[in-house]
Amino acid sequence: MAQPVRLVFMGSDPLALPLLDWLAGEGGAVAKLVGIVTGPDRPSGRGQAVRPNGVREWASGREVAVLQPERLDAAAHAALSALRPDLALVVAYGRILRQEFISLPRLGTLNLHASLLPRYRGASPIQTAVASGDRETGFTLMRIVRELDAGPVADVERVAIGPLDTAADVEAGLSRAAVPLLSRTLPVIASGGLAFREQDHARASFCRRLEKADGALDFSVGAPVLAARVNGLHPWPSVRVDIAGTPVRLGLADWLDGAAHGAPGTVEGCDAEGVLVATGSGRLRLRRLQRPGGRMLEAQEFLRGFPIAAGTVLESRPMPALESAAPFRRAGPAPGP
Repeated sequence: MAQPVRLVFMGSDPLALPLLDWLAGEGGAVAKLVGIVTGPDRPSGRGQAVRPNGVREWASGREVAVLQPERLDAAAHAALSALRPDLALVVAYGRILRQEFISLPRLGTLNLHASLLPRYRGASPIQTAVASGDRETGFTLMRIVRELDAGPVADVERVAIGPLDTAADVEAGLSRAAVPLLSRTLPVIASGGLAFREQDHARASFCRRLEKADGALDFSVGAPVLAARVNGLHPWPSVRVDIAGTPVRLGLADWLDGAAHGAPGTVEGCDAEGVLVATGSGRLRLRRLQRPGGRMLEAQEFLRGFPIAAGTVLESRPMPALESAAPFRRAGPAPGP
């Protein structure tokens, strides 16, 4: 049997943890994990204590070298070179790699990108897919090139998006999907026989890093668009609506067809599943809500401690565009309905 390739993993997101578990177990017959390059420990949480990210926590106590460079400079390059990697695999690392890093491993540097490329190149592909109402996404295995997420593609693993899936649900599905994708491609990579095809660059679209300001709803647009937006932005940055002066986070929504009764943004009442809000087309149903300092609750439980009267009007705010045909320079308002 051929010797396992020496693999360096580059990433900082817990999205990759099932893949790392596989590499540390069954996948070790094909690829020996010799190093992890991840982000430095940062302040986080309410107390802003300095904590490692999920990938660094996973590596704690394991026999694998961990590099946490502040900058990808000459020292970082030397440390990576000392690991003698045959292959590097990047998953949600969050940094642009210069050519000297890309070309360092003998078999090159590959990336697992969480969309069906060429759609959703950029920083928030999972949230943008859900917020756009897509019914499918996936992981794409590609070669890294200098242009953003534009490298040739080897394989994809598709993941369905259900009508009540949030970005958190889809991320969990994608996290699991990385394992079958790598289990069938790593042996071929190791033999040098994996084929790549160019992306159709004319069909490319781009997403961007999300901000708190993205959590806005314009109730003059259709209910299906609003429900997708709520679900796609949970848990971060999350959609918020002001109810009687209280900012309420929305964690799940769906929609009902038929004419709305009232101006867009007007609370019509409740049914067994949630709070009904009139929109420009159809009714938005808010199924999970959270008040400041509280937990995210199903609508009926939430309403027992925070009643919302029929006739309450929720303010509409512009919804910044999440997808563009060209790379984003900065967030901007979406086109009108």
